[in-house]
Amino acid sequence: MTSDAISPAELASFPLTAIGSLASKPKKVAGLREMGVENVLDLLTDYPRRYLDRTRQASIRDLVPGDEAMVIATVARISSRRTRGRPPKTLVTAEISDGSGYLRVSFFNQGWRERQLPVGTEAVFFGKVEVFQGRKQLSNPVVDLIGGNRTGRIVPLYAQSEKHRITTWEIGSWVEAALAKCRKRGLAEPLADSVLDRFDFVDRTAALWGIHVPQSMAEVEAARKRLVFDELLRVQLALALRKRALERTAKGMEHDTSGELVRRFHDRLAFPLTGAQSRVIDEITADLGGRHPMHRLLQGDVGAGKTVVAVSALLTAVQGGHQGALMAPTEVLAEQHHAGIAALLADLTVPGDADEGSLFEGMTSERPLRVELLTNRTPAAARRKLAEALANGSVDILIGTHAL
Repeated sequence: MTSDAISPAELASFPLTAIGSLASKPKKVAGLREMGVENVLDLLTDYPRRYLDRTRQASIRDLVPGDEAMVIATVARISSRRTRGRPPKTLVTAEISDGSGYLRVSFFNQGWRERQLPVGTEAVFFGKVEVFQGRKQLSNPVVDLIGGNRTGRIVPLYAQSEKHRITTWEIGSWVEAALAKCRKRGLAEPLADSVLDRFDFVDRTAALWGIHVPQSMAEVEAARKRLVFDELLRVQLALALRKRALERTAKGMEHDTSGELVRRFHDRLAFPLTGAQSRVIDEITADLGGRHPMHRLLQGDVGAGKTVVAVSALLTAVQGGHQGALMAPTEVLAEQHHAGIAALLADLTVPGDADEGSLFEGMTSERPLRVELLTNRTPAAARRKLAEALANGSVDILIGTHAL
């Protein structure tokens, strides 16, 4: 690869007409655009939907009823007729042969197949083998036309378009031409050699050649492994950039992390926190005390202590005068969490206001920390009372399902 290797952005800037065989075919270019292929990058990332392995193709003579099969055969006869019934349907029937025998192929309500498959056409037929009137047949099989010079052992099959008269072998030839055009400068490799070695990846150039012009199915798998990684990497990078942008622009709530409520909760536990729990609680506390919204995934094995960590985060909000909510995916799990968390927080108190006009007016009082449950099973009257309690701040932690 040269220092001026072609980047994906540069590939996207190359029009389809940069491929010599497409330069004089405006209808084909227009058809590709309607198929979502706007430029050379789109073409190279329009991967084959499957492959024809000529070393493993089935012969008509050996087809077994009930099995799915792929055969390469030539159309010997084809005809169409209108069926009886209301409304009438078009039935196209073809006889195909691969030298080992003949097979009937039927297409229902696909009159255009008669134009697509004139006598002498070689194609790949894929479908379930059935028996009708004592003969084996394929009904409404998937058909891929092959032709040109696509005669390797492994033939890629692309999504083709009857509407735009674009065949799989045409797409394959354009892809090969595009790859050949990129060969001199090479394609930019975004991954370091150490990453390629660590995961046993082929480079990006080899991956694109391997997915489009493979010499073996092993080459296809190696290419797919690398290209799947690239797609996942792009998604992760986009999410990371989005998170960074959000952190720069979004204004979060700076929670008070200096209170004693969380410490009192930890002191009351019947077991000491593990090192991992302490570390993660400290990280979450730091996030909650920051100026940006927290985005964090907490994961761990069953019994690892995730609930204690989550409750510590909820209490960080509560000790600053706010409220916390925990959403569970099912009512059963929400009820279990409510029972468990309520037991963990039993006897914990939070600051409360003294009654106006009492002897202790103006002095801070303590009240029990309040944990409530909200699910679809919660009666309407109880929901209204819960809504009022949430509004006046007397509920500290609410646990529920999507009813939240």
